[in-house]
Amino acid sequence: MKLRVYLDLSNAVTRRRVIALLRADGEVALVGTAEDADLVVSERVVRAAAPDAVAPGGTALTARELEVLRLVARGLSNKEIAADLRITTHTVKYHLAAVLEKLGVRSRTEAVSLGVRTGLVPL
Repeated sequence: MKLRVYLDLSNAVTRRRVIALLRADGEVALVGTAEDADLVVSERVVRAAAPDAVAPGGTALTARELEVLRLVARGLSNKEIAADLRITTHTVKYHLAAVLEKLGVRSRTEAVSLGVRTGLVPL
């Protein structure tokens, strides 16, 4: 019996990547509605259920800020992050500045380190 999965992902890049991963598994079938699914993959559910979207100071990171932090953790440059998210490098800098402020750190390295220690960035 195949696991029936419904994807509720707004980011097109993320959606395509998850679809590719799921299609590679012969035991998974993608379905068109949440009602038909055994498992619903949703950004909203993950953010609401996981305490990892809240910075140590109690300030919540936005979905985009969390996405930028996780891409920084993968070693991507601002230019690479911009290309991956289809935004400008200026916008990446803006999000990164917000992440640094909310985490109370001064550098990308400190942000990633704190993100890993607090669960914002999965290993």
